[in-house]
Order: sequence, then C-alpha cells, then structure tokens
Amino acid sequence: MFENYRVFETELAGRPLVVETGKIAQLANGAAFVRYGETVVNVAVTASAKPRDGIDFFPLSVDFEEKLYAVGRIPGSYLKREGRPTEKAILASRVIDRPIRPLFPKDMRNDVCITCTVMSVDHDCSPEITAMIGTSIALSISDIPWRGPISGVSVGYVDGEYVINPTSEQRKVSQMAVTVASTDSRIAMIEAGANCVSDEVMYNGIMAGHEANQKIIEFIKGIQAEIGKAKFSYPSDEPDAEMVEAIKAFAADDVRAALDTDDKRIRDERLKPVYEKVHAEFDAKYPGQEAQIDACLYKTQKYVVRRWLLDEQKRVDGRGMDEIRPLASEVGLLPRAHGSGLFTRGQTQVLTSVTLGPVSDQQMLDGIDEEEFKRYMHHYNFPSYSVGEARPSRSPGRREIGHGALAERALLPVIPPVEQFPYALRLVSEVVSSNGSTSQGSVCGSTLALMDAGVPILAPVAGISCGLITEGDRWMTMVDIQGLEDFFGDMDFKVAGTHDGITAIQMDLKIDGLTPDMVKEALAKTHKARLYILDEIMLKAIPAPRAELSKYAPKMLSTSVPVDKIREVIGTGGKVIQKICAECNVKVDVEDDGSVFVSAINIDDCRRAITIIETIVNDPEPGAIFKGKVTRLMDFGAFVEIAPGKEGLVHISRLDVKRTEKVTDVVNVGDEVIVKVLEIDDKGRLNLSRRDALIEVEGLVPENEISEAPRRSERPRGDRGGRERYRR
Repeated sequence: MFENYRVFETELAGRPLVVETGKIAQLANGAAFVRYGETVVNVAVTASAKPRDGIDFFPLSVDFEEKLYAVGRIPGSYLKREGRPTEKAILASRVIDRPIRPLFPKDMRNDVCITCTVMSVDHDCSPEITAMIGTSIALSISDIPWRGPISGVSVGYVDGEYVINPTSEQRKVSQMAVTVASTDSRIAMIEAGANCVSDEVMYNGIMAGHEANQKIIEFIKGIQAEIGKAKFSYPSDEPDAEMVEAIKAFAADDVRAALDTDDKRIRDERLKPVYEKVHAEFDAKYPGQEAQIDACLYKTQKYVVRRWLLDEQKRVDGRGMDEIRPLASEVGLLPRAHGSGLFTRGQTQVLTSVTLGPVSDQQMLDGIDEEEFKRYMHHYNFPSYSVGEARPSRSPGRREIGHGALAERALLPVIPPVEQFPYALRLVSEVVSSNGSTSQGSVCGSTLALMDAGVPILAPVAGISCGLITEGDRWMTMVDIQGLEDFFGDMDFKVAGTHDGITAIQMDLKIDGLTPDMVKEALAKTHKARLYILDEIMLKAIPAPRAELSKYAPKMLSTSVPVDKIREVIGTGGKVIQKICAECNVKVDVEDDGSVFVSAINIDDCRRAITIIETIVNDPEPGAIFKGKVTRLMDFGAFVEIAPGKEGLVHISRLDVKRTEKVTDVVNVGDEVIVKVLEIDDKGRLNLSRRDALIEVEGLVPENEISEAPRRSERPRGDRGGRERYRR
C-alpha cells in the first residue's frame, strides 16, 4: 500500500531521531513525519503550480500548528478547539522561516506553504527543533527549488558546560537558551535568551550549536540523495539585465543625490521626482513593465548604498561605521501610567509604558508548553504613522509579536522574582517614529519605563543592532543600522544586554549565513555600543529605579501560609476571602504553594488584610491588639471576631475602663472594637480584653486608678491636718 515508504534513523543529543516519508501527506510536494524521542511533528510543504501575479516578493508562509491533544489536553475555549496560533507558535514559525527564506530563489513568485503540525510532545525533545529539521527534510526531498539543507539545535549552558538540546530539567537551570540554525558551511540564524552571559560564553555556545548541526545536515543529505525529487523550473520575475543596466546608468547620479541625507523624510521627497523622471523616460520603451522599472530603481538604490559602504566606507547619513545616531532618553512623560520612558535614536522613537497589577493579572497560557502562566508581558505596536504611511490600524501581526517577544526576552532576566516584587507587569512599547531597529529601541525605552515605575530591576538593559554588507569574500559590519541599511544590507544582528553580559540576540539574514569571524565582530561591536548607550544616555536620564512606586500603582504585600491552611483562608465557597476583600478594600490571590498576594491602593489596607490572614492560620500572640467585630452577647461578656473563624471572649469585667453593669451598656452586636489578646487557654480559646486595649492604645485611665492632686497651692478650710481627695 505504501510502496514509497521509507524510514531513516539517527541520534541527536543522545535521543533517537526517526524520519518517515512516503506514508503520510503523500499529495504534498514533500513531507516528513519526524519523531524525536516521543515528540512527533508532521511537516508538509506545498507550492503553487503557477506564480502569483502582481507581487514583487517571494510568497512564503510557515505555520507551526500546536495541537493540544499532543499534551493530552482539551482546549479551554468555548468551542473546545484550537483557535488562532499562540504567541509561542507564531515565534516558532518565525524561527523556522528565518533560516530557510534566504535559500529560496529571490526571483520565484510561486506560493510556498510549510505546515508543521505538532502531534505529540515530549518536553525533553523540543517540538520547535523537530519542526525545523522536518522542514529542512521535506524541502530537500521535494521538487521545490531550495538551496538547503539546514539544521537547527538548541544550546544550553549548565554548570559551565554546553548542552545540545537540553532536557526540561536542564532548561530550568541553564544560563542561556540559544537556537542555532546552520547550513553546511555557515550560521544561518541565531535566536537567544540568556542570563547576562559574557560575549565569549555566547560565541562559544553558538559555535557548539553550529558544530552539532553538521551531523544532522549530513543525515539530511543522505535522505535527499536517496529519495529527493528533481526541482521544478519556474518563470523568473527578475528584470531583464539590459533594463537594469540602462536604468542604473540613467538614474544612478540622481539616486545618489537623493539618498545623501540623514533625514528619511527628505530622502523620500527627493526620490519622488527621480521615479517620475525614470518612468517618463522608460515607460514607452518598456510598455506594460512599470513594476519591473520600479524593481530596477530599487536595485539602483541598493547598488548605490552598497558601493558607498564597500568602496568608500561611507554611510547614507555620513556617520562612521561604529558611530551611533544622536540619542536621547526621557522618563515620566505619562503622569497616570505607573511608569513611562521615551528612547530616541536618530529618527527612531519608542515610548514605553509600564502597568503594575496583582499577580492574578498574569497571562494564562493555553499551549503545548509546560509554562502555564506569564507574569511579565511585553507588547509592541507599530502604527503606520511611524513610517509616514496612511493605513488603518489592525491587530498585531507576526512582526509585532516577534519584536515584542524579543524585548520581553531581553528584559526578563532582570525582572525581580515574585517573592521580591509581587506584581504582574505589562509593558507596551509604542513605536511613534521608525527609521530602523525599533525592537532595540523598545528594549531601551522599557528599561527607562521600569526604572521610572520604581521596579527594582536587577540591572539596566540596552539594545543595539549591527549590520553587514558582503560581496564575494569582502565583507564589513556597521553599528546602529537605519532603515535604508537594513533594506539594502545583508544582516540585522540585534544584541541586548547589561553591563555584565548578553540577555538576548536575534539575527535576521538575507544571505546564506555568517562565518565565525562575522559573528565575533558583531558581538564585539554591539558590546561596546550598548555600554555607551547605558552609561552616556540612559543612566543620565534616570540613574536607578525610583525609591517609591507611583501613587496610582497598586500597593502589594505578600505572605505565605501552610498549604493545609489554604482552605481556612479561602473559606467555604470563598466566603472568608471575600469577606477580607470587602472589609479591607483589597484584592487577595492565593497560590497552590501557599503564597498569598494582597493588593490595594492604600498600603495600610494591605497590612490589615495580611494581619487578618496571618491571624487565621496562626494563633495570635498574647499581647497583640486587633480590631474586631462583636458577634454575640452573653450576660457574662461579648464574643468578638478578630479574624474570620477566630473568635474570643471579652469578659464583662474587661469591657471598659469603668465598672460595667450590663454588656449592652458598652457594646452591641455588629460593633467594631479594639481588643487585646490576654491568653490562649489549654483548649485553644481566646481570652480578650477591650479594657486593656483602650488603656494601651487610647491612653484611658481606669476608674479605680484616678490620680490625686491639689487644685491649687492653697489648702482647703477646715481641719488643716486632714486629708482631702482630688479628682483628675
């Protein structure tokens, strides 16, 4: 039945990697059913038979589909089926897309769709890595033109040793999580998060991943040699070489004059008449090829910029290769936000705001990972006005989600633990102006906003990008690339970190890959640049986190209760915790491990709620004073509840500082009174005293202790030797 069925096996990081072909998804151009440990991902690649009309780009789509049956879960949505991709699924799609995209022909316009369906998850064997390898295999054996294969691995750093594809337990203690994709000669993609590791540790980890990839690449080449199909031909969308050269000769000087400015607005205005002039000259010569003429003009701009860089060491805005655009930092722009920061680099501006909330505001994740909640959230918005375009706003796309995740990854290592700072945090980076590297502007703006909010971050973080231009064996790098250098260059190498080390890397390429020397130089240049940004710009705007939170931020206190006492804090049907919230005007969150977080606008309300909770789970100490409520009256005294479920007796003799004839002369049911704990008897009952509390708190004097003192210095008439009583 499956006459083309094949099975290929190897080992990756000590775990079996098994690839099945010819059995599942037989109608796709190429398919691979990949098992890594007990993780199973089916990858199918398809291509349209004809190119898509009216586009000037290669239409590639990569979808990483998480199926919750892969982890034995039913979706939590109303429809009980998977909906739109999770953020992690989108990020996995981007990680797969980035290393494979440059290996497709740039002039191909056939739609290519890659679908990676995660069907089973073994948390020790990454489904993302499995999907990347499966994509490389499916493309390699298909008839779709592609210059692969590639391979990808994850690299951890545990106890001073590099670990390839670390297990779930190893990831929890690893100092970095680096995904490295490679071709057989170069590094094709880097995606990294790290706990402030040095440049050397990061570089060696990248090289360890590159080396590990080579074994898998050879494995894939063997599969391709055995069952690979011949690649199909396609109509090229590349403009005619004669047209390219003619337009270049005609327009190159005008393009140079238009591009030679540091202001994007001026550049765009200067280019408009150049386009009009070229179309006036060539539209009649090349009828119906207006889009091809625009493509030739794009190539002319690319030619001019790259010649400037490679031949003249000249940048569009006149900067040196390692010179950063003018920088500025500002905090406290938004008075009602809990913290805000504006970071400006040239014509790139990012305004970030911080919102603090109770821990219960953390995001619940409904995906295939082990992580169920996310306490720190970073969102990135890129409105059309930031680049001077008129487009209506839409929901965030993959680029916005990816840039937000990069900034989140960069700052996560410096966010204080929940035990130290019991808040959920949401940061929103609004790109208000864009001319390159807005993601790293978001990192800088977010650090400023966190410090303005009074978040005790462990260290400030800055980010910067490094570009690359290559031509044959020639290459050069430049720091802080602006938009034009990103469009016409070969690399955007983004690095974020503190004074002590790297926290995040993301590398985007338009070429096959980087050599080790290119990686090393990019790390060195971004290291120097980020220290300059931190010391000379950001820390001069705000040298340390503010000592106090904004008056508009919720105040938060935390405590811990024994797990077996949690039910007493919550109460039947939540009655106890609801009562605490209502009486103290607070919000209370109780975690499964006994952690309790109390939030309110007023810190005194938090303290009162914490006292009540601690009173519920612990016997109060003799001598402690509480504010309680009278619940019952007896002839011999009143019962007062000092905390839900904690009630004690105030004997009639201890109700007031004066003699009490009837209990109702002093208190009634529902009255709030202060009481002092006298003792806890051998049966666990509380004996309370309002009398002692009034004496200690309000300074009242008992009737039987009224002091004696003369009214004046004169003595009264009568028996001059007699004694006279005086009242205070």
